[in-house]
Amino acid sequence: MNHLIKGKLVNYWQKKIHFAEIKIIGGKIASIKEIEEDKSVLHGFIMPGFVDSHIHIESSMLIPSEFARLAVIHGTVASVSDPHEIANVCGMDGVQFMIENGKKVPFKFHFGAPSCVPATIFETAGAELNSAQVEELLAMDDIYYLSEMMNFPGVLFKDEEVLNKIAAAKRLNKPVDGHAPGLRGEQAREYIAAGISTDHECFTAEEALDKLKYGMKILIREGSAAKNFEALINLLHEYNDMIMFCSDDKHPDSLVANHINALCARAIKKGIDLFKVVQAACINPVLHYHLRSGILREGDPADFIIVDDLINFKVQKTFIDGIVVAEDGKTLIKSVPSVLINKFSCQKKIPIDFKVFVNSIENNLSVIEALDGQLITNKLSVNIKSENGFHVSDTSSDILKIVVVNRYSNAPIAKAFIRNFGLKMGAIASSVAHDSHNIVAVGVDDESICRAVNLIILENGGVSCVIEKEEMVIGLPVGGLMSINDGFSVAEAYTSIDAMAKKAGSKLSAPFMTLSFMALLVIPHLKLSDKGLFDGDKFELLHPPIHEIN
Repeated sequence: MNHLIKGKLVNYWQKKIHFAEIKIIGGKIASIKEIEEDKSVLHGFIMPGFVDSHIHIESSMLIPSEFARLAVIHGTVASVSDPHEIANVCGMDGVQFMIENGKKVPFKFHFGAPSCVPATIFETAGAELNSAQVEELLAMDDIYYLSEMMNFPGVLFKDEEVLNKIAAAKRLNKPVDGHAPGLRGEQAREYIAAGISTDHECFTAEEALDKLKYGMKILIREGSAAKNFEALINLLHEYNDMIMFCSDDKHPDSLVANHINALCARAIKKGIDLFKVVQAACINPVLHYHLRSGILREGDPADFIIVDDLINFKVQKTFIDGIVVAEDGKTLIKSVPSVLINKFSCQKKIPIDFKVFVNSIENNLSVIEALDGQLITNKLSVNIKSENGFHVSDTSSDILKIVVVNRYSNAPIAKAFIRNFGLKMGAIASSVAHDSHNIVAVGVDDESICRAVNLIILENGGVSCVIEKEEMVIGLPVGGLMSINDGFSVAEAYTSIDAMAKKAGSKLSAPFMTLSFMALLVIPHLKLSDKGLFDGDKFELLHPPIHEIN
């Protein structure tokens, strides 16, 4: 499509705003010419499109094509997407599914080769990708980088398989993403020196500064669960060439509301220079990852946006390859049909399966403390309430039972206790449970937990909530992670089930997102896998799962 766009241009390359005429020929920018002020042309500002520099599309509960339909409304034209969620379920086939589905829509997906499938040896996943398979993925034109290297102990202790994956990325000149929460000092230097270029897991400015001084780029993350924007955003004043914005994980209701545009608005309100904000949100990801999306240069693909103003960044139009894909808050990308891919093989449970016999463990137990807005958890020691010879949830002290059910085979259920979910009745459950995506559930009694888990088993994956006689489930038949339905309807359903969990008593801002990270072993300090409680600091199982009830 050939046409001219005239308006006020946010010219990052010249660091000025001026009237310009942009000529588009064959989906590319043929020329950008500064013109005299012309009040008759379009209102608003032309600027590069936004890029989410690290996101797991699966966490939106949408297949890539549906994710794109929602994201373009907010001016996002591209993403750097780690498909390790579906890879942990379906291996190479899962990665290929994401690539092929993403190609069905006009959006610039850039997938990585998952580096840690499974994430650890202390959980049951549906697949494994060895270094040879990772190299096979990295050799593909559709793979742009080695996804987050979560096994930082493997890097530090020079695990052969880990180093082989990093070496393959280096040979193919593809960046290596990092994941090293809390790593500081000499260990951080060694990790970065191995060739790892980014980290999105910094919780404090001090940690980020420690990594920046060794040359690592920092991704400021603001997702549905992990929110590090406030702690890190002031780094953008001085380190604008080393900072990017990302979501990491974003649930569907949140994606309907906003995306990277919201981080830009917040940064401007913090007094950060406009061009530094544009650099983090639009420019740095394209240059670092060698993305195929344009950044408003002559010869680039015509990927750009028009916003009302440079304060709130409300998007009027989104262009990808010169085509308008969103306008005035409406997506112009059509839904496309999708195949199903999954691994789900476990039988329905009964309430007795979830009981914890008092004599099977000590009364004083290690308890997970969930933290709102963070992936890290605390490790507590609590005397657990008991009734009739069994340990039980105690809503008065907000100590609830948490379980992880192996969804790949019929196996004993791992059980523990958790604080801060706040439920006063019922239970919630999810097969979106990073990184192996077994079924995780929290509830006030075994009957409710059992019902919530069985709702998910019947759907071959999903999220569920039960309160007395009321129950709701959103089926996620693609990998037990994603729906094939229209993204807006999924978002509406998710809003309803989120409200139901809060009606049950949860005070968490995103109960299901927080729940999905309670089995994420690579984030300190205490988590639960299908094999038992895991100490993230010592990187070992704390004790075996509770299997026996007599």
